[in-house]
Amino acid sequence: MELCVALDLPTKEKNLDLIRKIKNYNVWLKVGLRTYIRDGEDFLLEIKKINPDFKIFLDLKLYDIPNTMADASESIMGLGVDMFNVHASAGKRAMSEVMNRLEKYETRPIVLAVTALTSFSEEEFGAVYEKDIASKADQFAKDAMDSGLDGVVCSAFESKSIKNITSETFMTLTPGIRPFGEDAGDQKRVADISFAKNALVDFIVVGRPIYQSENPADVVKRILEKI
Repeated sequence: MELCVALDLPTKEKNLDLIRKIKNYNVWLKVGLRTYIRDGEDFLLEIKKINPDFKIFLDLKLYDIPNTMADASESIMGLGVDMFNVHASAGKRAMSEVMNRLEKYETRPIVLAVTALTSFSEEEFGAVYEKDIASKADQFAKDAMDSGLDGVVCSAFESKSIKNITSETFMTLTPGIRPFGEDAGDQKRVADISFAKNALVDFIVVGRPIYQSENPADVVKRILEKI
């Protein structure tokens, strides 16, 4: 299991300050939609200047027509990131198109598909997808595997079932992790590290418990010791 730190702070300077505080730890850094729109490619370069060994997860959740998703994925190749994601809701044709487009590259980032956002309650998810989260997440995961993706973004509650119907090597990345029982905030389906480990999660994403701490480096250290 690996730790991915969410860079969700309101300014580039605050994100960079957080990165400097944890620069000596072997972690992934998640650059999300707000951060990337605001700070762009230059921010990714600044991360690497602080520590070139940091791995970057570009969390943009691509969702569009297949050709546009494939075009965007190819553009992401030029950014030097180590992982990015698309929405499984875009369908198997779109996901396959993305992976087909990336075939010509000798190396490529890890590509994951978002199943059900961890902010969804069961009722909210059903209103959109007309199916329960667990069964739809399984279906999305199978679609993603069939399309050649490396894994999915899901909650820790779906991870073990997804591994069972796909493969032990099919990756699961889980947001909404509260490592030491912190408040769930705007997330509905949260879990702690022990639960995530038992669910065979490959990557845990932790944001607020780290960046809202007075000593983020200490929290990262404690998480790494626990995983």
